[in-house]
Amino acid sequence: EVQLVESGGGLVQPGGSLRLSCVGSGYIFGNYDMSWRRQAPGKGPEWVSAINSDGDYAYYPASVRGRFTISRDNAKNTLYLQMNNLKIEDTGVYTCGGDSLDAWGRGTLVTVST
Repeated sequence: EVQLVESGGGLVQPGGSLRLSCVGSGYIFGNYDMSWRRQAPGKGPEWVSAINSDGDYAYYPASVRGRFTISRDNAKNTLYLQMNNLKIEDTGVYTCGGDSLDAWGRGTLVTVST
């Protein structure tokens, strides 16, 4: 059974940083491209980053480019999202997973507030 467990969310002030982690199990982690997406209250899911299976290439939408960095450690079956210079509009539940994997975690809540 594929399992994805996110952690690292919390309350942070605007301009602050957080590092999210996602541990995968039940499949060969290093064989799959992975992504992070988020869902703000009252809105649909928004893709925020993706990384290929080897970790050589990363992709970001304009809304987070330059502030967020996705990375992975295939030896530890772990995906990361370093988020810097957080803004209030970054608030939401952040989940990890992938379309090719056809699985997503339950998410970790990030709240950016004064």
